[in-house]
Amino acid sequence: MDGTTWAALTVALTVAGGIWTWIAFGRRGAANGLRALGFTLLPAAAWLTGTLEMVVDIAGSVTGWATGLVFDVRTWSGVGLAGLAVLLFLVSGFLRDRQLGRAQRTGRGRAAEPGALPPASSGRAGAKGSPVDDELADIEALLRKRGIE
Repeated sequence: MDGTTWAALTVALTVAGGIWTWIAFGRRGAANGLRALGFTLLPAAAWLTGTLEMVVDIAGSVTGWATGLVFDVRTWSGVGLAGLAVLLFLVSGFLRDRQLGRAQRTGRGRAAEPGALPPASSGRAGAKGSPVDDELADIEALLRKRGIE
């Protein structure tokens, strides 16, 4: 497109924005009217700085990419592979959780559990005879009774 076409596009967008601004001031007040005026001035600013052509080129490139996405078998193969990868990540996480749960039920992997206490000595307290050891022995007996070791 030549410069005259860009100028005509800018004038059309600015006039449409001006109508929108007038309606916004009348119906919704000054705050919305000023916001509309800001949007109205953007096409003129974009044309004067030369970015209007850039925006149109970017929009055309995105449109071309989107139409290529819809009709290209190679692209859909990539989308399918990405979906398969996500599915494999989800399934592997599920299987890993099941394996960890099974290991905890059978008692394997006990040493690797965070916060696991070392096995306490059974029987009475040691040489000092502290009452804390007696309480721990009672708690240990309750846990053992419930199958939690």
